Amino acid sequence: MAAPGADPWDLGVIGGYFLLVMAVGLWSLRRRGGRSLSGYFLAGRSMSWAPVGASLFASNIGSGHFVGLAGTGAAGGIAVGGFEWSGMFIVLLLGWVFVPIYLRAGVSTMPEYLGRRFGGGRIRLYLALLSLGLYISTKISVDMYSGALFIREALGWDLYGSVGALLGVTALYTVTGGLTALMFADLVQTLIIIAGASVLAGYALGAVGGYQGLQERYPLALPPNSSGPCGRPRPDAFNLLRDPSTGDLPWPGLLLGLGIISAWYWCTDQVIVQRCLAGRSLTHVRAGCVVCGYLKVLPMFLMVLPGMAARVLFPDVIGCADPQGCSRACGSALGCSNVAYPRLVLSLLPPGLRGLMLAVVLAALMSSLASIFASSAALFTLDVYRKLRPGAGPKQLLMAGRLWVVAMVGLSLAWLPVVEAARGGQLFDYMQALASYLAPPVAAVFCLAVFVPRVNEPGAFWGLLGGLGLGLARLIPEFLLGSGSCGRPGRCPALLCGLHYLHFAVLLFLLTCALVLAVSWCHPPIPTVHLHRLVFSLRNSREPRIDLRRRQREPGSADGRLGSHSRGGAWSGGRGHRDGRGLGGSPAPRGPQMEPIGRHQRPGADGRGLFPLGIFCLKSPEINPKLTPN
Repeated sequence: MAAPGADPWDLGVIGGYFLLVMAVGLWSLRRRGGRSLSGYFLAGRSMSWAPVGASLFASNIGSGHFVGLAGTGAAGGIAVGGFEWSGMFIVLLLGWVFVPIYLRAGVSTMPEYLGRRFGGGRIRLYLALLSLGLYISTKISVDMYSGALFIREALGWDLYGSVGALLGVTALYTVTGGLTALMFADLVQTLIIIAGASVLAGYALGAVGGYQGLQERYPLALPPNSSGPCGRPRPDAFNLLRDPSTGDLPWPGLLLGLGIISAWYWCTDQVIVQRCLAGRSLTHVRAGCVVCGYLKVLPMFLMVLPGMAARVLFPDVIGCADPQGCSRACGSALGCSNVAYPRLVLSLLPPGLRGLMLAVVLAALMSSLASIFASSAALFTLDVYRKLRPGAGPKQLLMAGRLWVVAMVGLSLAWLPVVEAARGGQLFDYMQALASYLAPPVAAVFCLAVFVPRVNEPGAFWGLLGGLGLGLARLIPEFLLGSGSCGRPGRCPALLCGLHYLHFAVLLFLLTCALVLAVSWCHPPIPTVHLHRLVFSLRNSREPRIDLRRRQREPGSADGRLGSHSRGGAWSGGRGHRDGRGLGGSPAPRGPQMEPIGRHQRPGADGRGLFPLGIFCLKSPEINPKLTPN
């Protein structure tokens, strides 16, 4: 039955979108399947550059970006676009520095890499649990809330009812198809996102007289009966780099603090790295990173500027300053900036195109949620459940991963009220603030693990715990006492909450690095024989590596690796191993494991890094997963 505000043309377009996505998912399921662990979690490591690049972009751009970027742009101007442009460069760091090491290490999850690098199991378990908690609090719940908010504004559906409908469809092809279905669906959804968002951006900027008209009219977009600074557009709204003391996004924090958060997200987060590990070769992975980097230019023009145009067109709603006026305008006393993008869709687009934009937001929501579901299933199954049930077979592991997806849905629904009330109603601000308090310690440990061989397990572990304690010392008081907003100061003491969250990220990163290095120097270093191809300085080493992990492998496992390498250096792609170390194979041999390099690999050998983009060519050291050693 048509919901209030729904048009038959809009519902027809949305229905066609759902059919297209389900058809692509079913086609990919028939084509490659998800019956093995490697096929389900890493798409058989067979993806080309186009699905890799599209999936990186679609996994990053969720509905939270449409609602959050447009809302923060409406409230504060273009500076929030710097969050997206930072990703242009960091994603190249992923392809050229971090992914080669992850591939040479033969890992399937990020906690597994730290387990190989440092030995022991406590760091691996801690990082897996922290990542799952961050997925719930900063990703799944935010995307669900923003997508449901959009649908409520457009169609009048109940918030939780909208969430349930979206999750049902998303979980269907996530649970059944695994990463293969997700990455092919992401390729289609990326095209839908760019096409639909470009149409609305054209309508929005045309309605305010283009960019020049936006510059002239935005400073005048005042709500009725406004008095004082609250509700007024910022005078530096069109400055990307802002004052370090008075700016809402100060330039030192935007360059340094944001760089740290971006490094955590793009180079160490399972959701992103899992797409790269599914690539068929390093050349395809790097080409996919370049594609994603170019696509990251677009959100400034497709989301931030339209959000600012929404404030010009609807100043009484988007720019409301008092709680009573905001409650009347959008039902939220904390502010109405989050409804900027939905208002543009409802007011500017004709039937049919309105349905296309609803499909765009649904595409962003479903691709992001599905990516997080797949990655959280891999983390829980390989890094948590396997520890609890070391004798579990492949079928049990697959079932555990699918059931965990259902559990994540319930936990995220319970977190929705916290998201709705956080950071003065600015959704994107909430996401970045939470990441600034919890992510820098993880980024610090990964960077030191890759670039500083002297760092050992005690240093990394206590650095993670110490950084978490410092982050929680800022996070808990701010959430309990409130950070405040214009005209409504929070109760959190300035000593704890006075430092901008991006500046706090820099401080937390440096303190964690200092703690990791200090504790590491108090303990013996890890012998070099355990670090070959696990650190940057030894990435091309030909020496065999003795594994730091326990001598007896878990029965029926490949140490958590999916599609890892056999002793001769050949890449199995999850089809079993000659030496019995494949998934579902026999127990591994006892004793320290000498992991030789491949017979075909030559350090420094040049592979042809021809990007199939028609842009430029380059030569880069090739790491072919089919030939790469451990």
